[in-house]
Amino acid sequence: MRYRPPFTVDLGAVLGPLRRGKADPCFRAEESGVTWLTGNTPDGPGTLAFRRFADGEIEAQAWGPGADRMLADVPALLGAEDDDSGFVAHHDPVARARRDMPGLRLGATGRVFDVLIPAVLEQKVTGYEARRSWRELCRWYGEPAPGPAPAGMRVPPTPRAIMSIVDWKWHKAGVDLARRRALVFAAQVAHRLERAAELRGAEGRALLRKVPGIGVWTAAEVAQRAWGDADAVSFGDFHIPTVVGYALLGEPLDDEGLAEVLAPYAPQRQRAVRYLEAAGFTRPRFGPRYAIRDYRAM
Repeated sequence: MRYRPPFTVDLGAVLGPLRRGKADPCFRAEESGVTWLTGNTPDGPGTLAFRRFADGEIEAQAWGPGADRMLADVPALLGAEDDDSGFVAHHDPVARARRDMPGLRLGATGRVFDVLIPAVLEQKVTGYEARRSWRELCRWYGEPAPGPAPAGMRVPPTPRAIMSIVDWKWHKAGVDLARRRALVFAAQVAHRLERAAELRGAEGRALLRKVPGIGVWTAAEVAQRAWGDADAVSFGDFHIPTVVGYALLGEPLDDEGLAEVLAPYAPQRQRAVRYLEAAGFTRPRFGPRYAIRDYRAM
């Protein structure tokens, strides 16, 4: 299909939050300009490929049982449902980022469980650990990507696949007991959790938090991707308070300080955070990196 969005789209910025590391088996950005991603739909797995042309038109192709659903979701995925009206940049760095990145929108996959798995895997571990676990679970329990996808691409594990994982396989993937329990609990009620993308906002996040092991941080991470929640800030994050603090105030913040500095942006606080992230603001490094643990050796 060909889609000409009535707004500017920066594919890399819009789809970037869906990528879990350079070796993500469910996301691939090729030098040719084609971006590939996979997902599960009510009709089955699917693979989606994007190419943006110089005139702003976007070509999307899909394969697999879920192809029609994935194509129907393309506008929302690229930010067609994102409404930034009323957003005011209260700080110069946010204003500059907004001016420099007119194609940055908050996209929505419409699929909860696909983005919930990596969000849970990222709980209280380094990004390296989480991405390694994600790759291995997809490789072992995700179906091969339908269609002519690049070699090695997989579809995220389904709820049924997650519930089939035995303890020693969780251990081999480096997933500790707390995170594996959260994933199994979520898989058991996955069909109910998908409704969160329909409820949206605080109500949708509250539904996710009914699952043991899913708290404020995880619910926000899912909400940002599944329905493009413009106010879902990842409170409890190791990096974000410091990133926002240094970007806006020149000093680190804790969660309380983060809530205070972002208060003027409600109900679009996450949009402000996303602008700062996309602009390249990072957490300053004054010491050694956080130690990487290997649960497989424990």
